[in-house]
Amino acid sequence: MLLRHNVSLLRQSKVLTEYDPKRDVSVATLAYDYPSRFQVPEHAHGSDQLIYAISGIMEVSSGQSMWLIPPHFALWIPARTQHWIHMPGPVSMRTLYLRANLTTRPEPVCAVLHVTPLLRELIVETVRVGQLRMRNRYQCALRDLLIAQLRKASPMPIFVTLPREKRALAVAQAILRNPADSKPMAILCSEAGVSVRTIERAFRKDVGTSFESWRRQARLTKAVELLVSGYSIKEVAGKVGYCQPSAFVEMFRRTFGTTPKAWISALETLGQHVQP
Repeated sequence: MLLRHNVSLLRQSKVLTEYDPKRDVSVATLAYDYPSRFQVPEHAHGSDQLIYAISGIMEVSSGQSMWLIPPHFALWIPARTQHWIHMPGPVSMRTLYLRANLTTRPEPVCAVLHVTPLLRELIVETVRVGQLRMRNRYQCALRDLLIAQLRKASPMPIFVTLPREKRALAVAQAILRNPADSKPMAILCSEAGVSVRTIERAFRKDVGTSFESWRRQARLTKAVELLVSGYSIKEVAGKVGYCQPSAFVEMFRRTFGTTPKAWISALETLGQHVQP
């Protein structure tokens, strides 16, 4: 089944339509279990898309941006947005395809959404039903509640945007390969053969933020992956470049409004109730 799915993707044009809702259907679905290191090639859909993993972590890329999606987040992908997906480990994915403009998110771009227990159950039930038809009262009610939850779902800052400038990109990729590297920016720039001013200008132009702000975001994104993978807070802090776990905890709390311990505890509680 996985092989057929992959071959089907490769044979399609850049914009796929085979999974989009057909006539009289508002929401179509797909459920797949992917093995470790599986990669879905670059493609887009004619419909808006919500991808959610009930287990495992998805690494999704689109243009300059990359997202790491653990189980109590989902990724909203607007229609015709080119993207590709990598599975660092086994992933049990549930995907919803919604007619374009059926729901309108505040941001017209890809967004990581917090999946509340209610939204999770709505996703699971929609996939169980298979497709939501426009003339079925129960399915219309399910669709309306699903759309209401998607519109109010909170976006989460679990992504990194890569600079286009090749020397700045080399510096960014070095950080992503080793987020624990705490070398000052001046040393990183020297190793890349470029001035600090050039790199700072490239990050502000291409990413819209300073290099150090970008590095914190990259570390946060990696930290989420490590926490979900079972590493302790102390281990995660060290692996993303924080000498003191308390400094990492404070950075995490400022971003998510809670501590890593409370966040991962909530994630584990959520996972106990997720049904395939």
